[in-house]
Amino acid sequence: MPMAEITIVPVGAGTSVSKYVAKAIEVLKSRGLKFKVTPTSTVIEGDLDTLFEVLKEMHEAPFKEGVQRVVTMIKIDDRRDKKIDMEYKVQAVLSKLSSPT
Repeated sequence: MPMAEITIVPVGAGTSVSKYVAKAIEVLKSRGLKFKVTPTSTVIEGDLDTLFEVLKEMHEAPFKEGVQRVVTMIKIDDRRDKKIDMEYKVQAVLSKLSSPT
């Protein structure tokens, strides 16, 4: 399953941007996609067309809140030789550690 990682930075919105990020997450939640919020980004699973649509909507969310500039970084992982998800990727790394975390 394709995954996208998105980081949204509302420029000029002050030092705390959590309220703008929360609005972007609300867009994501309304789409019913599987996602994980991390301290610096959000990872989303879904088909590629849907991911592109929701990424654009998330990018637009801070503008709707009055922000005049938004920097958005997007990374897409689209593996097609087998089906994987977020948990699979994490477990693949953890299983190779010499001592469990």
